[in-house]
Amino acid sequence: MDIAAYMAGVGQQARTAATAVARSTTAVRNQALLATAEALDAARSELTAANARDLAQGRDNGLDAAMLDRLELTAQRIDGMIEGLRQVASLPDPIGAITDMTYRPSGIQVGKMRVPLGVIGIIYESRPNVTVEAASLCLKSGNATILRGGSESIHSNQAIAACVASGLAAAGLPETAVQVINTTDRAAVGELITMPEYVDVIVPRGGKGLIERISRDARVPVIKHLDGVCHVYIDSHADPEKALNVAVNAKTHRYGTCNTMETLLVDAEVADDMLPLLAGAFAEKSVELRGCERTCALVPSALAAKEADWEAEYLAPILAVRVVDGLDGAIAHINRYSSQHTDSIITENYTRARRFITEVDSSSVMVNASTRFADGFEYGLGAEIGISTDKIHARGPVGLEGLTSQKYVVFGDGHIRT
Repeated sequence: MDIAAYMAGVGQQARTAATAVARSTTAVRNQALLATAEALDAARSELTAANARDLAQGRDNGLDAAMLDRLELTAQRIDGMIEGLRQVASLPDPIGAITDMTYRPSGIQVGKMRVPLGVIGIIYESRPNVTVEAASLCLKSGNATILRGGSESIHSNQAIAACVASGLAAAGLPETAVQVINTTDRAAVGELITMPEYVDVIVPRGGKGLIERISRDARVPVIKHLDGVCHVYIDSHADPEKALNVAVNAKTHRYGTCNTMETLLVDAEVADDMLPLLAGAFAEKSVELRGCERTCALVPSALAAKEADWEAEYLAPILAVRVVDGLDGAIAHINRYSSQHTDSIITENYTRARRFITEVDSSSVMVNASTRFADGFEYGLGAEIGISTDKIHARGPVGLEGLTSQKYVVFGDGHIRT
C-alpha cells in the first residue's frame, strides 16, 4: 500500500465530508448516533468475535494485564458504548449558539457563534470503545473525524467502524464523515499529523511515548495529555472511613486508566492510624506499596520508594505512598510531581479544601471524591474525546464544546465606520 496516497485520499474525503456534517441539522446528526447505537446492539456477536481475535493476538504478543484490560470489549462495555451514543444524542447541540451579544457605541451588535473545528484526527491505543466515543462527539459537534486506533485493536475497531458507517448511511450523511484507518502501518500516523490542508486538530490518546512523538512531529495543532500521575491526599481533618473508601476506590476500581490514583499522600498527624488500615485494605487487593522512609516504618511490607516512583504512572496494582507534613507538604509534592491530570483531597475542613483546589494546578481538582470520577461520562459530557492537560482551548475531559471554536458575528443595519 502507498501510505502517503492512501492517507491523502482519506484526508480529502474527510474535508469534503466535514462540509456536509457542518451543514447538517441537529436532528440528522442525532439520527446517525441513534442508528449507530442500534447497529452496535445488533452486532454484539460480531463485535465479540472481532475482539476475541485481538485479545488472542495480544496474548500471543505478550501484552500485559493492563493493556489486555483496556483492549477487552465486555458485554458491559458494549452496553456503555450504546448508552454513550444515546446520551450524546440527548445533549444540547453547541453548534450555531450565539452568545455574548452586546451593542457597541457605533450601534453594531457583536457576539460569538460556536462552530465546528472541521476535521479532527484522533490517534489512540488499545481501547476500542474510544472509536465510538470519538466518533459520537466529533459527529455531534459537527466535525468529520479520522480515527487511527492501535494495531492491537484493529479487528475490533473495524467491526465498530462498520456499525458507525451503517448509522451514518441511515441518516443520509456521508460514511466518510467517520473514517477508521484500515492499516497498522505506523507511517499512517506520520502522514496524519502532517496534513494541515486536510486536518484541523490532532487528539492523541495513549502512552507518554506516543504523545511526546505526536507533539514533537505534528504540523497540526494538538490537544494532549502526557500521562495521569494522580494523587489523593488524606488530610489530618479527614473522616477516616471516607478516606479509606475513596483511596481504595481511586486505586483499585480499575488499574489501567489515566484517572487512577498512582500516589497516596497521608498527613503525618494521622499516618500512625491511617496507614496500617490502608495497607491492610490494599493488601486484600494485592496492591504493592512503595513508600517513603516514614511509610516503611509504619508499614513493614512496603518497599522503599525511589525517586522515579513519585513520577510513575503504573497503570498496575502498584501504589506510591508518602507521609507529608500537612497541607503545605501535600501541595508542594503534587505541584512537583503531578502531571496536572487529577488530584483529590480528603478533608472535613472547608478552608483547607478551598486552599487545595485553589493552589493545586491540575485539570481536575476534587474534594472528598475518587479520582476515577475524572471522566467525560461522569461529568455529564456523554463521552469524552480525551482528558487534556493543556491550558489553551480545552482542559480536563474534552466533550462537545472542546471540539468547537468560536467566531465573531456582527449585526448592523447599513452601519459604516467613520
